[in-house]
Amino acid sequence: MMAASGKSGAGVRNPSRVVRFYHQALSNWRKGVTVAAAALAIALGYHVVFGQNGLTAYEQKRHDTRQLDEQLKSLQHENELLKGHVDRLQNDPNAIEHQAREELHYTRPGEVIYTLPASAPAPAKDTTAKK
Repeated sequence: MMAASGKSGAGVRNPSRVVRFYHQALSNWRKGVTVAAAALAIALGYHVVFGQNGLTAYEQKRHDTRQLDEQLKSLQHENELLKGHVDRLQNDPNAIEHQAREELHYTRPGEVIYTLPASAPAPAKDTTAKK
């Protein structure tokens, strides 16, 4: 009986070690999985913000879109003005005369054109100290 109780006592001690090892391994495994999940979440968050199509790229594209829309509106307005100018030049003799007088410096008989010189740059001040 003693031998049986000795084996049963050794058997009880080993399962407790196995159980402790199992709980410790399970605890470490949970910590490892938690760390891995946190690292994955951080990597995913970084990719969402700074990735190729992340939030920063999205904001830059929105900014570019706004600038291009403004440029498009400006060019459309300029195009409309130029179409109106072309239409006047094709249909209005006074507009043709005005354009020729402006660009080619044409005059009517008896007219005198006074051309003013371009504004001269301001003379540079002498920065040397006078004694």
